[in-house]
Amino acid sequence: MLTKTTTRVLEPGDLDAALEVLDRDPVANAFVASRIRTAGLDPWRLGGELWGWYASGRLESLCYAGANLVPICATAEAVRAFADRARRSGRSCSSIVGPAEATAELWAHLEPAWGPAREVRAHQPLMVTRSMPEGIAPDPLVRRVRRNEMDAIMPACVAMFTEEVGVSPMTGDGGLLYQARIAELVTTGRAFARIEDGRVVFKAEIGAVTDHACQIQGVWVAPDRRGEGLSETGMAAVLQYALREVAPVVSLYVNDYNAPARAAYRRVGFSEVGSFMSVLF
Repeated sequence: MLTKTTTRVLEPGDLDAALEVLDRDPVANAFVASRIRTAGLDPWRLGGELWGWYASGRLESLCYAGANLVPICATAEAVRAFADRARRSGRSCSSIVGPAEATAELWAHLEPAWGPAREVRAHQPLMVTRSMPEGIAPDPLVRRVRRNEMDAIMPACVAMFTEEVGVSPMTGDGGLLYQARIAELVTTGRAFARIEDGRVVFKAEIGAVTDHACQIQGVWVAPDRRGEGLSETGMAAVLQYALREVAPVVSLYVNDYNAPARAAYRRVGFSEVGSFMSVLF
């Protein structure tokens, strides 16, 4: 038994203990919990390692180390331990993202070795809703994207990602991993869009799913169609699917400087319950 504070890479036999930690905050932890419930703790299937921090033999905090570095229920002592391990491993992630306080502490420890970052988004409101909005009817033309519509949805996904992150997802491996992820969302019925004459004018995906909560991502309206209310009616349509078929709580996080998006989400019934932070490399 572990009798002192320590960190280690979790193994498949640690799954129940890891899920217990993740379930302490099912909304904030939806992204990692979704991956682990699908892939387990095998690093090859998970796409990364899950680090555990133990105190007196009990698993208290986690950190997902894959394409993103994500602190989970991380105390200050756990953050220091995760930062030490990350420094020894070297940076292979494209971002650090998670609850703002722990992520800020993690970045403070890592910045001397990993900095400078390409961009730091220190406050990204975490928003949730548990019900359909009043006074906003779901757009009846927003529907699940079909498997034969990848050629239509991909340009919109690339445009959204580039606008949001600041770099194209088609760089590096030519976009193979990104295209595979979008194909997975389409195949599992979690990609939604309004398509007019073969062109996407609104889209969003349900990117993370657990029994407790799901997370909407990739919300995008074609630039020439903004200001028409498509984001609100479109989000209402996606919410209808999510609340009816996926989970009782729907969440998302948004950049604090994106005032139009925050206002639109509030009109659709989302309220701010916390804050995320992202460090982009």
